[in-house]
Amino acid sequence: MEQVSASSDLIRFLFLGDSGVLILQTFACFCGCVCGGGGAQYEKEEKIGEGTYGVVYRARDKVTNETIALKKIRLEQEDEGVPSTAIREISLLKEMHHGNIVRLHDVIHSEKRIYLVFEYLDLDLKKFMDSCPEFAKNPTLIKSYLYQILRGVAYCHSHRVLHRDLKPQNLLIDRRTNALKLADFGLARAFGIPVRTFTHEVVTLWYRAPEILLGSRQYSTPVDMWSVGCIFAEMVNQKPLFPGDSEIDELFKIFRVLGTPNEQSWPGVSSLPDYKSAFPKWQAQDLATIVPTLDPAGLDLLSKMLRYEPNKRITARQALEHEYFKDLEMVQ
Repeated sequence: MEQVSASSDLIRFLFLGDSGVLILQTFACFCGCVCGGGGAQYEKEEKIGEGTYGVVYRARDKVTNETIALKKIRLEQEDEGVPSTAIREISLLKEMHHGNIVRLHDVIHSEKRIYLVFEYLDLDLKKFMDSCPEFAKNPTLIKSYLYQILRGVAYCHSHRVLHRDLKPQNLLIDRRTNALKLADFGLARAFGIPVRTFTHEVVTLWYRAPEILLGSRQYSTPVDMWSVGCIFAEMVNQKPLFPGDSEIDELFKIFRVLGTPNEQSWPGVSSLPDYKSAFPKWQAQDLATIVPTLDPAGLDLLSKMLRYEPNKRITARQALEHEYFKDLEMVQ
């Protein structure tokens, strides 16, 4: 079995904080050598997935005997080694503590790759939906999962951390408690979102906000709320809401449901880099025909998540207070 060792060396990085103040950041830097020799703390047991950023293994912490998830991120473009920006972002993620966020225990890095050590959960929302078609008939569980997604998103947004690539595959579920936890928060800022995954699979566009698809560089927390809306509809319908196979196909699938945006429905849209006045002009459909089993309160919440104008989109905090959740008994 391959083993991953971690040294206890500390490296201090100087960087500008969000307020422009120069901060001395102490960060645990690990040698990250993959070897069969003694002293390795983590022992790989099985490859369990391939995601946007790399390969994920189930592994064992030989010190605590705990099962953990080891995410190997390859940094192909970095001739100079691991970028300090990535180290900064990941070091900040280690400070994120919330019941609906997958815990990042440790970071191990070497010249060409970073290993991220996460708590281990063996089920994600996509696998759960694929294996449990009756889930769509359980509105209470859908509501519980959506509430937990929003709690995790609200926590991260309150710490000025975006996800940018939310999808069912990185929403992990604890089978014992039905607790749901968000994975990969903050990795997009640390490493970027590649066009293709580690194994050359095309990264899905199905949950991507229209402002990103139209080339906006000035986006913020509303992009995650769009993704949450797409996931909400998918849980209810048991199929993706906007399953586009290219950026233009993704946009057109959105336009066919919500109508082609214009300056009246989305002020400023015509100035976005990839907006074309020649886009086909579709009329908006009634969401009740698109998500027919969702109750009126749920439809109202969904419509607020899928607003075109980003600053009119509901926030995670606001969504948690929506009447859709008034009868929810939460998993604590």
